[in-house]
Amino acid sequence: MKLFFFHYTKSIILIITTVQSSLLWEDIPNNLRHFANKLSNLNGKTDIVILPEMFTTGFTMHPESVAEAFKESLTIDWMTKMSLQINAAICGSVIIEEDGNYFNRLLWVTPDGVVKYYDKRHLFTLAGEHIPFTAGKKKLIVEYKGWKICPLVCYDLRFPVWCRNVENYDLLIFVANWPEKRRHHWQSLLMARAIENQCYLVGVNRVGKDENDLVYSGDTSIIDYAGEILYQKSDEEDVNTIKLSKEKLTTFKKKLNFLADRDSFNIK
Repeated sequence: MKLFFFHYTKSIILIITTVQSSLLWEDIPNNLRHFANKLSNLNGKTDIVILPEMFTTGFTMHPESVAEAFKESLTIDWMTKMSLQINAAICGSVIIEEDGNYFNRLLWVTPDGVVKYYDKRHLFTLAGEHIPFTAGKKKLIVEYKGWKICPLVCYDLRFPVWCRNVENYDLLIFVANWPEKRRHHWQSLLMARAIENQCYLVGVNRVGKDENDLVYSGDTSIIDYAGEILYQKSDEEDVNTIKLSKEKLTTFKKKLNFLADRDSFNIK
């Protein structure tokens, strides 16, 4: 009698929820209420919720009027409670004041109350973001539910060296306030970052019009490691949940391991 042994690869599924929304200008409490309504039915249905850039204020260049202290933040308290309530990690960027500096800070909050953060490195000089805000210096790589995740912010998308997958992350996230008039750039660069870094990519953008009369088309996108669009939504508020397979990603990278030939470099 012959014995046959089969080896199974554990399929690690990550459930992602993207929240594409309009934003109330510099109105933290009402934006939080707005997002609370959108997230209220997600308990047990997702692993990660991704909100836009500056989701409590819109892309304002007046941080002095809306910045929250990192240790006494209404938004962080809200994210912590909401994360516990829906049993999922929540991320998105807000305006934080710390040690006399203002940061466009992406917050990563998990149900156990842990708060991690990434300060946007590439400040949008064309809008003067570099004047009131201080740039970050370090990437954040989160290990969550068997996945390595790199969350970045908006303008970072244009800088492939900073985004480069030298950490072997599985998922690259961009939260944004990216205007409609450059939507082609947004869509093209998201696809490029996914292909060159051989990872899943999620880009979450806002919709609506802000106080500077900038219109946002959203175009929130989920793209796989081969550049295939798994989901894309434009022009309207939307909450979407999708499953990502790490097994499929691993199989693809074993077959076509382009990253093995990547260049080494140092970032100053």
